[in-house]
Amino acid sequence: MRTTVLNLPIRHGHYVLDAPAHATTPRLARQFVAETLVAAGRDALVPDARVCVSDVVTNVVQHARVDTLAVEVTVRPGRAVVAVRDGDPYRRPYRRHAAPGDERGRGLQLVGALSYACGVSLVWDGLHVVGKRVWFELRERYVLAHLPCPRFTPSCRQCAVCAPVSPGQEPSTE
Repeated sequence: MRTTVLNLPIRHGHYVLDAPAHATTPRLARQFVAETLVAAGRDALVPDARVCVSDVVTNVVQHARVDTLAVEVTVRPGRAVVAVRDGDPYRRPYRRHAAPGDERGRGLQLVGALSYACGVSLVWDGLHVVGKRVWFELRERYVLAHLPCPRFTPSCRQCAVCAPVSPGQEPSTE
């Protein structure tokens, strides 16, 4: 496990936590994501990030047949993308429609409700699918309310302001 200490708030960066797929890993992932966002000056994103990463990591621990997972945090001005990567390409997550009395089945619905964007990306080794990455993007409300689209269209979702950032991918610099 890598540990990073930051002295000054960062504007952008990419951080990874490799961890075992164990029952205690959701707590570790919550701490990692929260501390990374605080160090980056994205305190407003912490509550939603903690809930979302906890649900996604718990899904990996309970459903993926893997020994390890990776939590990735990509920080950009006004937003962050958190992704959980595992090595099981066959068991892909899906949104359930839980009945009112069900204790399970609402995690991905909650992630979708709390995040600006979310999804699942396949991980390739060049020729073969070797895993999946479940990701979600959180944006600061101030950014959503005050940054105009440089293309002057409502939510074009293509420019650097409006487009979701896929994990590990640099945002557009238009």
